Amino acid sequence: MASSRRGAQQPPARQILRTQTAGNLGESMFDSEVVPSSLDDIAPILRVANEVEQEDRRVAYLCRFYAFEKAHRLDPTSSGRGVRQFKTALLQRLERENDPTLEGRLQKSDARQMQTFYQQYYKRYIQELQNAADKADRAKLFKAYRTAAILFEVLKAVNLTQSVEVDHEILEAAHKVEEKKQALGPYNILPLDPDSASQAIMLYPEIQAAVRALRNTRGLPWPKGHTKKVDEDLLDWLQLMFGFQKDNVSNQREHLVLLLANVHIRQNPNSDQQPKLDDHALDHVMKRLFKNYKKWCKYLDRNSSLWLPNIQQEVQQRKLLYMGLYLLIWGEAANLRFMPECLCYIYHHMAFELYGMLAGNVSPMTGENIRPAYGGDEEAFLKKIVTPIYEIIAKEAKKSKSERSKHSQWRNYDDLNEYFWSVDCFHLGWPMRADADFFCSPQNSRDERNEESKLAKGQQWIGKVNFVEIRSFWHIFRSFDRMWSFFILSLQVMIILAWNGGSPSDIFDPAVFKKVLSIFISAAILKLGQAILDIMLSWKARKSMSLPVKLRYILKVISAVAWVIILPVTYAYTLESPTGLGRIMKGWVGNGQSQPSIYFLAVVIYLSPNMLTALLFLFPSLRRYLESSNYKIIMLMMWWSQPRLFVGRGMHEGPFSLFMYTLFWVLLILTKLVFSYYIEIKPLVSPTKDIMRIPIRTFQWHEFFPQAKNNIGVVIALWAPIILVYFMDTQIWYAIFSTLVGGIYGACRRLGEIRSLELLRSRFDSLPDQFNARLIPVNNSENKKKGLKASLSRRFGQMPNIAKEKQPYADKQMRARFAQIWNTIITSFRKEDLISNREMDLLLVPYWADRELDLPQWPPFLLAGKIPVAVHMAKDSKGNDHELRKRLQTDDYMQCAVHECYLSCKIIIRNIVKGVPEVEVITNIFDMIDSHISGKTLISELQMKALPDLYDLFVKLIKYLMDNNAGDFKNVIRCFQDMLEVVTKDIMEGEFPSMLDSSNGGSNGIHEGIAPLDNQAPLFASTGAIIFPYPVSDFWTEKIKRLYLLLTVMESAMDVPTNLEARRRITFFSNSLFMDMPDAPKAHNMLSFSVLTPYYNEDVLFSLSNLEEPNEDGVSILFYLQKIYPEQWTNFLERVDCKTEEELKASEELEEELRLWAAYRGQTLTRTVRGMMYNRKALELQAFLDMAKEEDLMEGYKAAELMSEKHSKLERSLWAKCQAVADMKFTYVVSCQQYGIDKRSGHQRAQDILKLMRVYPSLRVAYIDEVEVTSTTESRKTYKDYYSVLVKASLSKTDDPSEQVQNLDQEIYRIKLPGPAILGEGKPENQNHAIIFTRGEGLQTIDMNQDNYMEEAFKMRNLLQEFLKKHDGGRYPSILGVREHIFTGSVSSLAWFMSNQEHSFVTIGQRLLANPLKVRFHYGHPDVFDRLFHLTRGGVSKASKIINLSEDIFAGMFF
Repeated sequence: MASSRRGAQQPPARQILRTQTAGNLGESMFDSEVVPSSLDDIAPILRVANEVEQEDRRVAYLCRFYAFEKAHRLDPTSSGRGVRQFKTALLQRLERENDPTLEGRLQKSDARQMQTFYQQYYKRYIQELQNAADKADRAKLFKAYRTAAILFEVLKAVNLTQSVEVDHEILEAAHKVEEKKQALGPYNILPLDPDSASQAIMLYPEIQAAVRALRNTRGLPWPKGHTKKVDEDLLDWLQLMFGFQKDNVSNQREHLVLLLANVHIRQNPNSDQQPKLDDHALDHVMKRLFKNYKKWCKYLDRNSSLWLPNIQQEVQQRKLLYMGLYLLIWGEAANLRFMPECLCYIYHHMAFELYGMLAGNVSPMTGENIRPAYGGDEEAFLKKIVTPIYEIIAKEAKKSKSERSKHSQWRNYDDLNEYFWSVDCFHLGWPMRADADFFCSPQNSRDERNEESKLAKGQQWIGKVNFVEIRSFWHIFRSFDRMWSFFILSLQVMIILAWNGGSPSDIFDPAVFKKVLSIFISAAILKLGQAILDIMLSWKARKSMSLPVKLRYILKVISAVAWVIILPVTYAYTLESPTGLGRIMKGWVGNGQSQPSIYFLAVVIYLSPNMLTALLFLFPSLRRYLESSNYKIIMLMMWWSQPRLFVGRGMHEGPFSLFMYTLFWVLLILTKLVFSYYIEIKPLVSPTKDIMRIPIRTFQWHEFFPQAKNNIGVVIALWAPIILVYFMDTQIWYAIFSTLVGGIYGACRRLGEIRSLELLRSRFDSLPDQFNARLIPVNNSENKKKGLKASLSRRFGQMPNIAKEKQPYADKQMRARFAQIWNTIITSFRKEDLISNREMDLLLVPYWADRELDLPQWPPFLLAGKIPVAVHMAKDSKGNDHELRKRLQTDDYMQCAVHECYLSCKIIIRNIVKGVPEVEVITNIFDMIDSHISGKTLISELQMKALPDLYDLFVKLIKYLMDNNAGDFKNVIRCFQDMLEVVTKDIMEGEFPSMLDSSNGGSNGIHEGIAPLDNQAPLFASTGAIIFPYPVSDFWTEKIKRLYLLLTVMESAMDVPTNLEARRRITFFSNSLFMDMPDAPKAHNMLSFSVLTPYYNEDVLFSLSNLEEPNEDGVSILFYLQKIYPEQWTNFLERVDCKTEEELKASEELEEELRLWAAYRGQTLTRTVRGMMYNRKALELQAFLDMAKEEDLMEGYKAAELMSEKHSKLERSLWAKCQAVADMKFTYVVSCQQYGIDKRSGHQRAQDILKLMRVYPSLRVAYIDEVEVTSTTESRKTYKDYYSVLVKASLSKTDDPSEQVQNLDQEIYRIKLPGPAILGEGKPENQNHAIIFTRGEGLQTIDMNQDNYMEEAFKMRNLLQEFLKKHDGGRYPSILGVREHIFTGSVSSLAWFMSNQEHSFVTIGQRLLANPLKVRFHYGHPDVFDRLFHLTRGGVSKASKIINLSEDIFAGMFF
């Protein structure tokens, strides 16, 4: 907190530049990270120096001195960027600290000082941790081993300088430390070392099964001279044979283990067998992973390289090797991941080599076993396979000249990938030939003429393959040619009908019908234009276009020309008395009798391709088969209709979807045509005829129409606007139909069932039942009815009857589950400052189930004001018990409030009163009341006029119990005595004295003040009669607080919550529970998923200076936020217990809260991370509800969370299991592209990102690291290496409060890249480099300006179940659409308008596109992708420059 606050007040971060003068670096904790990239190796040493400085300043000095020496060895000439300045600053610090630390040295020499400190550190941290009972605290052990290893390295250097031998004991300890450090390396999710076998996540049999299967290396041919380690597995063997990077192997090992384990769990949900990997789970993953590869092989008519052995025992091992090889290729492919078929080509050859090695094939040249073509040297795959292809991508991207080159002069990712859609790609060979046309550099010509001249000289650059963009307005016609043709032909038909009678029935007139048939001539002319446009718009691809495609274009034009001639001629031949051009054409073919059958025959032949297309449209399964077939005759037939491409084949929907799609458009177009005919076309015909009959005698502008005999200009002016409206009003009709259909469809899906808080209150009695039906996994296997009929027939549940314990909500466990999730949602509202403390208390349901109170407890906002009203109703009942019961039964919530208050009163008094006579009196009173209630004589037998007095006394007692102050002991006694007097003398007049006398030993045992006649102490006044103050517990505090609210809230809580955003969210969530959604699986069995957020350099957290700095209008960000969120600002001040802004700034902790409050209301990364981490919080709670036994469930999730600190070391505890399930099912990766640069420069952004990782330990940050490397040659030139790096927060807390905690990250994986990762669009490239660190079967892409809600996170497992449902057409979905809500709508009127526009688009508009039209394209975020599907098909977004202007929208174009 403090470091963040200081950073917020600092000026912009220090950049280590060549021009920077020597400064005072290394003073703060964070400056161990402000190290030039070429000196990265000394950063761990500086970390250790900061860590040990409090214990021994001299040792810290020696560590820094050793770091300086090592920096000088790494770059002796200080040629790296910022190295000279860094070394100068570090040297200055060493000079300052030498003498003071030397004076404080305890030993005679630095060598002895280092040895003594090392021995003390080893005993204090390492041996104590090893001997402790909680050996599972792996993070502390790894930190201690890492620090000890660096201390030993410094110790050796110091001893070498002073010629002192290292003690044998220290050498042995250092050897053990080094072994343990290698074993306990940093991990992401799964600690796979032997010492971590007791971790909760490693205890799952599915994890153990996957790990055991991967470690089955029996029969593998290891390289000669290789020393096999104990835990080596199949991926280690692949690394040795093919030269993959070590961290890539570690990353994909965890990836594959989690993938197999999660699928295994889902395939065998109730399996308790020994840890053995399920073959069905393995086959499922393998099928998903290689579906695109097998499709590619089939498309190119090549056999797959996936050969399985005949020996059954080796099949599983071979499958794992094939899967591991693909994932390792994918994980290290860098920018090649945008080219999925290129990866298929690489995998095809490497898998074949793998098969040859496993089969023991012998090379005929060398006589030795076959080895991979590129060898197994270190980084061989990166250097020899990935880098050459990457370099051609980089050259092509450079050719784009910062978006100024023509599209035809360079190739983007898709163009390069399309090279592998042809069998010609195998001309590359394996090993790939460097002189292949694929690797030819792009042309450097400045214009097309130079390009053509170079091509003529034999240049082999292949250019684009299938598509070259030509920007022209003709795309308006070419892209929508069918629509234009249909509307033009329809307009022709309507004009003919209107001109020749005016009635649609006139079409049956032979003369009119013959004129209508002329539309086919118009269609032929339009088809010719379309064929010519095809050639024009594909002209620039002519050099790279294949011969069949060229031939198709030519034949299309020839065919169109032929029909343009044939149809008019045959039509003219059918006319009896043609005029003009028709007479001429009829003269060509003779003047015989009219033969309409000739024209009909020509039309039938002309329409035969269209009729075949219509037939295939009616049978989508047949079309899918034809498009995917490799038979030559079928390929020839399909070749004429469309070019044969690898993508986009066989994607048609099922018959029902096609029927709904057709029905929608038929109705829309019929409506449009009827309207156009009767409103637009027909009314103009008569005026047009009148105008045409009027001859022209004198007119102007005659040079335009010299031969005109009619006023054609007036006709054009009359028809032009109508024609424009005719072509444009389809969009208007679509808007009308989409609104109607979308609204009806939403109503059928129960959308808008709860639209307001009033409706929520009226339906809240059925909310728990719907909650349990939607969000709680069902244990039985009964099939629930689904569909429209079931949705319409579903009825809301009624208020559960308290007497019937078999009702779902009356079940204690159901009540407990609802309370846990409902309260978590309400608590999140309070933490987000949407509601106040009072509103939170009114909305909460008791966390801890009251086993003595056997009835449902509703939130107080439903019961508010019910008790005071019931008290006055009883007072005014005049002894009519029946009438009072009748009035109570009309309000179910009032009845529940009365029952709960009475029972709570009984329980509280019995818990407090412990004296024997007092207990006897209290028991008799309650027994008498219960007998009157059962006999329905409570009102008639007892005097209710005094009930308000008893009510006031009881409220006063509850207030004392809430304060629980020992000074109120006498007041509590007085309250009990006064209550007893009211009950016995005013309410139970004459019924109670005998009981009271027997309790006090005489007939006059009580009179005023409850004073006995003998020497007995008054009731409730004796020692031990009552317990006060009562022992505090969360359960007791909550019970007293709830009862006080029920008794004292006088006004109705109709306006709770008052905040509009809180109302919107709570009603939206409640309404969604009444809609049809997939059943929720158990958290253990749900699909695993990841969230990926790309981030560049936007705001992470507002600094205080940014918040207070006024803009040009004199308004600061903080002031602006206070004005547009006044309620939330008030709630925030209440939450932090402050009254003014000045109080906030008086404390560093409160100042940090202020920064967070502002960040949560802006478009910051902090807001996005908080929202996405709600997914993990929801998963932990859902796992708890699934696994908790009845006792744990009744105590509540909050109790388990509060006990987590005590039981965190017990890995088998329930809390640890919940966290393990969350780790298996959810991963969040933020791709902070420049985090490494910001960290080295000491930028505030890096510190804020580190803070996020510490607040959310499961958060992972990926970034692109640029490391300067100095060559070892004489030139000493520097160059940059690029890495994809994944980090997490290091040890975030310690049990020793005196121990200093470093706010640092911990590197998990570092995977080298072939070059700069950003070649195309920045955001997709940023996503691409980090996608290898995601896990699971689903992937949600979230931008850094988006948010998430806790209540929506609870429905995530329901949403993911959609991936397991086959939809119409027999296919599983690959993208799930998720709607967005624009939270910036309150910023301005323009933002409000745009927010409403977006709201209509993502609701009614998208609903129609998704169903029934089934044509919805996906925006990219916040949609959820089938991760396995997309990682084998080029990722989730497009990265090509220029062509992909909106990279998100293209996420769904090819899938």
